[in-house]
Amino acid sequence: MLAKKYRFHSRGGVRYTYQNGKSIRGSRISLVFAENARGKQRFAVVVSKKVLKSAVGRNRIRRRVYEAIRSQLPEINKPVDCIFNIYNREVLDMDFEKLQSLIADLLKEAEIV
Repeated sequence: MLAKKYRFHSRGGVRYTYQNGKSIRGSRISLVFAENARGKQRFAVVVSKKVLKSAVGRNRIRRRVYEAIRSQLPEINKPVDCIFNIYNREVLDMDFEKLQSLIADLLKEAEIV
């Protein structure tokens, strides 16, 4: 699980990132990112009820994506806010290595890694 210091703590930062950030859309996940002045990275994972009705399933997707982000943390060198929007149910059953590569590709395309 991603440490608490790397996650958003209020809606203000999320709102700012959505309004002022740039967006990259992948095959199952999109990334909204914006640089911040805090000097550290912050991440959020958003899984809509449209993707999966069950809260248990949405939380499982969220935990898997946070773990994939955690594996990429050593390569991230910029202070940036990132929000990963999950819009496909397949992330729940996807192979973890494939999920990691999706996350890594989005971060590389955004020039965060």
